[in-house]
Amino acid sequence: MNEVKIGLIKEGKIPTDRRVPMIPEQAREIHELHPSVTVFCEKSNIRCFKDEEYEQHGVTLTDDVSGCDVLLGVKEVPISDLIADKTYFFFSHTIKKQEYNRSLLQAIVQKKITLIDYECLTDLSGRRLIAFGRYAGIVGAYNGILTYGKRYNLFNLKRARDCFDLEELKKECIKAKLPKIKIVLTGGGRVTKGAMEVLNGMDIRRVSPAAFLEERFDGPVYTQLNARDYNTHKEGKPFKRGEFYKDPVDYESGFLPFARVADMLIAGAYWDPRAPVLFTREDILKKDFEIKVIADITCDIEGSIPSTKKPATIDDPIYDYNPSEDKVEPALSDEANITVMAVDNLPGELPRDASRDFGFELVNHVLPNLLYEDKDEIIKRATIVEKGKITERYNYLQDFVNGK
Repeated sequence: MNEVKIGLIKEGKIPTDRRVPMIPEQAREIHELHPSVTVFCEKSNIRCFKDEEYEQHGVTLTDDVSGCDVLLGVKEVPISDLIADKTYFFFSHTIKKQEYNRSLLQAIVQKKITLIDYECLTDLSGRRLIAFGRYAGIVGAYNGILTYGKRYNLFNLKRARDCFDLEELKKECIKAKLPKIKIVLTGGGRVTKGAMEVLNGMDIRRVSPAAFLEERFDGPVYTQLNARDYNTHKEGKPFKRGEFYKDPVDYESGFLPFARVADMLIAGAYWDPRAPVLFTREDILKKDFEIKVIADITCDIEGSIPSTKKPATIDDPIYDYNPSEDKVEPALSDEANITVMAVDNLPGELPRDASRDFGFELVNHVLPNLLYEDKDEIIKRATIVEKGKITERYNYLQDFVNGK
């Protein structure tokens, strides 16, 4: 293998994100495992791991990563920071034709960059190989409980971002004393499992979807819904998981029965724009819609949840949604509003733990396919743009890039 220079870039997106694609020990490990690979670290004053920590592990600090072959970041790279003709790894948030990142994708094409998106790194069965999902779920559920406590003046917990690590957050969780509320949690992947860690850690009882709808309980409970639990075939046919994920247009939402009995929603399910929305603004306006707090971990703007009108930030994580006027209002401003927690970089509140787990997957399951033979086409499937050209797998983005 020829010599390869990998650069860890400074995060440039505002608001800032303190996560890193690999921690100092992992950067050293790469060179030990692959002697022809050298890791450089662009100097940064915002990372959760200080420059000196990388330097202590033999990683070269630099002000200029333009000499590197592969550049690793986390969030979208600002257009002004993009270096032509390089290979980049980061979460681009473009594969759903996100309008706010159209200009970013256009610049990547123009600068003849190769873009490999972490979100698209999958095994042969389609399972994602690398993600911050577990920590999004952990922080999202924690923030949701914190938001519920604030709305009803029940308790005050330390913010997740103010906890040193996951262990401190877990200790903080048990301080919350919830009334007899019902929480509905959607999804079945990493995000949802992370959220369940928090709910289970708080001794919130898990019940079946049927019991959730029909029974009353003496304490707080939650139910976890998979796609089959809240999507129904328009013609009354049985739910078929493969059919739904391949082409969900024949299905409609069956979520409203849960909205009539739930006090809080934690949304952790991936949403395909072709799939039915969870519920509509008109549904919220019905008198029997009971949900008052929504922790939207997915944070799909104008997606499956109509109250998610904008992303919140770690510094300002909640806002109110006024369904009567379909607009955002200041947090906790009116009892008739829904309080929304929709931070789009939740793992950034536990950056050290999240980065450690992410980097482990990157070093062990992704980089070998980049450096040697991409035998399962892991890198190929995740390459959205190759040397300035939209790849065949993502050719549906060509019109988007062309401005249509």
